[in-house]
Amino acid sequence: QVQLVESGGGLVQPGGSLRLSCTASGFTLDSYAFGWFRQAPGKEREGVSSISTRGGSTYYADSVKGRFAISRDNAKNTVYLQMNSLKPEDTAVYYCATRWARSGNYYTNPNDYNYWGQGTQVTVSS
Repeated sequence: QVQLVESGGGLVQPGGSLRLSCTASGFTLDSYAFGWFRQAPGKEREGVSSISTRGGSTYYADSVKGRFAISRDNAKNTVYLQMNSLKPEDTAVYYCATRWARSGNYYTNPNDYNYWGQGTQVTVSS
């Protein structure tokens, strides 16, 4: 069955960096789009970044544009989120999600995704 496992979260000081990984199993990534979402305590889940099936199209929320970078390595069944210049407001549980997609498409609405990982905590604090 489809399984997504996030890793790479942790505690980092403001201005620091983390790289999250989302390792997939149970399917071939070539036909699946991915998204990263986050949810802070008391807040709704929000879209952070999305990527199309082969990585040619990407999306970033305004709040992370220029600081975060999404990428994928289909051969390694892994999608990444490089997070630089982290701010305290980036603190949240980060989730990756996936769904089947036509080539070139990506999705920003969490309701468009079928499969979710369990999440990884990112805390930005001094």
